[in-house]
Amino acid sequence: MNDLSHTLNVDDGLFGLPHKLENAKIVILPIPWDATASYGKGASLGPQTIRNESIQLDLYDYHFKDAYKQGIHMIEMPQEIQLLNEETRQLSDKVISHLERGLELANHEDILKHINTNSLRLNQWVYAKTISLLESGKIVACLGGEHSIPYGAIKAYSERNSFSILHIDAHADLRVAYQGFEHSHASIMNQVMTLSKPPQKLVQVGIRDFCAEEYDYINEHKNIKTYFDYAIKQDLFSGKTWIELCEEIVDQLGENVYISFDIDGLLPELCPQTGTPVPGGLSFEQAVFLLKTLSDKGKKIIGFDLCEVAQRDSENYWDGVVGARVLYQLCGWCLKTQNGSK
Repeated sequence: MNDLSHTLNVDDGLFGLPHKLENAKIVILPIPWDATASYGKGASLGPQTIRNESIQLDLYDYHFKDAYKQGIHMIEMPQEIQLLNEETRQLSDKVISHLERGLELANHEDILKHINTNSLRLNQWVYAKTISLLESGKIVACLGGEHSIPYGAIKAYSERNSFSILHIDAHADLRVAYQGFEHSHASIMNQVMTLSKPPQKLVQVGIRDFCAEEYDYINEHKNIKTYFDYAIKQDLFSGKTWIELCEEIVDQLGENVYISFDIDGLLPELCPQTGTPVPGGLSFEQAVFLLKTLSDKGKKIIGFDLCEVAQRDSENYWDGVVGARVLYQLCGWCLKTQNGSK
């Protein structure tokens, strides 16, 4: 469906684009990892699903026009991470099954240690790849996979930039650990905010599933601002406009912004196969308008991740279709804000 002047072929990459690593401004790291997923699996297949569905997008966009010509490239699916995920997931399934039967983890300490070590290996791989690409002048984006995967990238960015995080999600992800997993999808933002050089601010949007510990953590930290989904809807039902809310959200962020986008921050009908769907959330158009507001307000998107797009039903490609479009919007707005255009 795209309007490029070349004919698509099997060698074309993400979105059917012919861009190679050397001439791409945005480089996407596909991270097929769902080893700590606590409910539905399938996020490890997200990057390939998005890649498969991306070629039928129309690339010209009303807002950012033909920004894609600056170059978007996704590296090859890392086989070593796929194998590490398969090994780790077999172990984590044992732990989760044990917990679901109401049993203690005392007899699983060695397994947990192995899982946590493998998760650390993943973090180190993402960190090293991100550092290398940043040093070559690329914008780096992570494509998951479960939401634990961008830790290494955010750590790498934190060592080079001061920035705020815009976190779109159904979940707060502020637990210290979950189910014994130290690098869980449920604890990514806790780990990010305890980096040696943490983001200036964490602004969360669409949160509607959280525990008491996370709620207290939010209230105790002045550098975290959470727009709970119920409060957003209450404002909208009371007559506040989405434009007003988006401007308020964006005003909480600094000049440089990293976006961490969990697909379950959207309405569940847009991501029915995601690992932990929750009623409520943003529409696609609301999410796009929030990204537009970042651009309108002169913010600069320095990097991003998209996580939790899953593929469990091999006959249902809707999650990949939506995920590919969310990814394209993130790429487009990132490129637009990098150029300083409004």
